[in-house]
Amino acid sequence: MGQTLTIAIAEHGKGAGENIVITVDADLKFSGESKAIWDQTGLDIEKLARAAKFKGKKGSFLPILAPQNLDADLLVIAGTDGLLKDSPKYEFAGFGGKLIDQLSTRPGANTRVILDGDIFEAENVAEIAAGLQLSNYRFDKYKTKTKDEERPAELKLTLEVNDVAGAKAAHKTRDCVTQGTLFARDLVNEPANTLGTLEFAEAVKSLEADGMEVELLDEPKMKELGMGALLGVAQGSVRPPRLAIMKWNGGAKDEAPVAFVGKGVVFDSGGLSIKPAGGMEDMKGDMGGAGAVAGLMKTVSLRKPKINVIGVIGLVENMLDANAQRPGDIVTSMSGQTIEVLNTDAEGRLVLADALWYTKETFKPKFMVNLATLTGANMVALGNEHAGLFSNSDELAEHITAAGLETDEKVWRFPMGPAYDKLIDSKNADMKNIGGRWAGAITAAQFLKRFVGETDWAHLDLSTAMNVPATAVNKSWATGFGVYLLDQMMRNHYE
Repeated sequence: MGQTLTIAIAEHGKGAGENIVITVDADLKFSGESKAIWDQTGLDIEKLARAAKFKGKKGSFLPILAPQNLDADLLVIAGTDGLLKDSPKYEFAGFGGKLIDQLSTRPGANTRVILDGDIFEAENVAEIAAGLQLSNYRFDKYKTKTKDEERPAELKLTLEVNDVAGAKAAHKTRDCVTQGTLFARDLVNEPANTLGTLEFAEAVKSLEADGMEVELLDEPKMKELGMGALLGVAQGSVRPPRLAIMKWNGGAKDEAPVAFVGKGVVFDSGGLSIKPAGGMEDMKGDMGGAGAVAGLMKTVSLRKPKINVIGVIGLVENMLDANAQRPGDIVTSMSGQTIEVLNTDAEGRLVLADALWYTKETFKPKFMVNLATLTGANMVALGNEHAGLFSNSDELAEHITAAGLETDEKVWRFPMGPAYDKLIDSKNADMKNIGGRWAGAITAAQFLKRFVGETDWAHLDLSTAMNVPATAVNKSWATGFGVYLLDQMMRNHYE
C-alpha cells in the first residue's frame, strides 16, 4: 500500500528524474558518477557538511534543494560510512529503507539513485531495492484521506549501477521474497471482519496463478479425518474452518518435501476463557504464523526452486456462543491422543496439533517448521526482538538460527525436556492444553512436540509478527516476519 513504487536498474547516466541521490564516503569523498554530478554544482561539501553536522555516516542524508548548475529539483547526499562490501545484507536494506523516507514526501516523482563504489555489488543493490519497497509499504486501503495530499501517488526510482546484469538478476530473486513478505503483511494487517477463514482460503487459492497447487479441506473432510482438536476451537464461530494445503512440486516426484505449518486463528477472542478487552483488537493478527507460511509459499511460487515444498495452515476463528468449547472439555486429536482443554484461550496449539499430524502423516517431510503467535510467555521472555525457537533437531535449529542472523529475523532457542513435558500430563486425558504459570512458552512447545513423532521439527513462537517498533524496513503494524528467514534457510541448506 502507500505510494506506488517502481524500481528500475540501469547503467550510470541512463536514469532520469527531478531528484538525484549521490553517495559519499567517510572522508566526504565522491567517486565515479557521483563525483561528476557533484563537481557540476561547484559547492563546497565540507562547508555544507559542517553547517548541517553531516558526517557521511550510513543512514544519514544531506538534502540540497534546487542545486545550482544541475537540472534537478533536489540533490540528496547519502552517507555510506560504515557500509562495507561484506556488511550484513540487512544493513543495505536498511540503507534503502531510510532513503525512501527522504524521497517519499518530496514533490518529485522520479529519482536517479547513483550507486558508486565496490560496496554496491549486485546482491547489495538487490537488498537496497528490497529496503526501498519494504519501508515504502503502508496498509492504508481503508483510509479515505491522507495527511499530505501533495505526496506523489507514484514514485519511480532508477538505481544506476556498474554491474547492471548482475544487479537485475539479484533483484529478481530478492524481489520474490519481498513480494512474499508484503503478501504476509497484507494478510495480517487486514481486519477480521473482512478476512475470515474463507477469505484467507481464497487468498491462498490466488497462489495457483503462479503454479502452486492448493487444496482446501472443509469441515466434513476434517471430521472424517478425526481432527477433533482443530474443530473444537472452531465450533463457537459461524465461520467454517478450513485446512489449506499448498504444494510446490519443484523437485523429483519421489523426493521428500520440506514442510511449513502455520496457526491461522483469524480472530482470537479467547473463547469462553475470554480475553480482557484491552488489546483484544490486536487478535486479528493471531493468524501471523499462517500469514508467514502463505507469504513463504508465495515466495516459493515466484522463485520456483527445484525442491518440493509443502505449506499447511489451519484456519479457524476462536469465538464464543452456545456451541463454544468449554473449559474442561476433552477432545480427540487426529493422532488419537486425547486433550483436556483447561483454557480455551490456549487454542493455537490445538489447531497446530492436527495440522502437524496431518502434515507428518500425509507428506512424510524431511522436516517441519511451524510458525505461530502462540504464547504471551514468549514475549515476556524475548520481547519482540527475537522469535522463540524450540526444536527436536540441533541441526535444523542451527540452520534456522544462522539464517536469522543473516536476514535480521532473529530467533533464540529455548530448552525442552522431560521435566517440562511432564507439566502437561493430565489426570483425565493424555494431556492438557496448558501447563501452569511457569515456562508457558516451553510447555506449549512440549505440547506440539507430541504431534510430530520422529520427524525433525522446529517451532517458532512469533512475538515478532505484529505490533513491534518501527524499523528502517518496516513502518507497518504487521511485519511479515519469517518469510525471509525461512526462504534463506531453504536456500542455504536444502536446495
